[in-house]
Amino acid sequence: MYILLALISACALGVGLHYLMPHRELRGVAVTPAIATAVAAAVYTIMQWSGVGEGNVWLWVASIGGALVVSAIFTATISAQRIHHDTAAKQALGI
Repeated sequence: MYILLALISACALGVGLHYLMPHRELRGVAVTPAIATAVAAAVYTIMQWSGVGEGNVWLWVASIGGALVVSAIFTATISAQRIHHDTAAKQALGI
């Protein structure tokens, strides 16, 4: 049940991260929180299977902090790709 705390925290912080990062009009509002939640779930599960207990602070730091770092990287990449593709499409259309 503690995994829900990590997932809810990662999702809520992912929403905040979406609004803090530039070019948010180029991506959906649920992209960054979804990535953060999925990464938090994967990291939490892998660390639990490897024997790290719920009382260990590194479980929480790795799952929530790692989720924010990975989702920030993916969000920046998605935004950069969208800008690149939109520029190429405008150039091809002569706009």
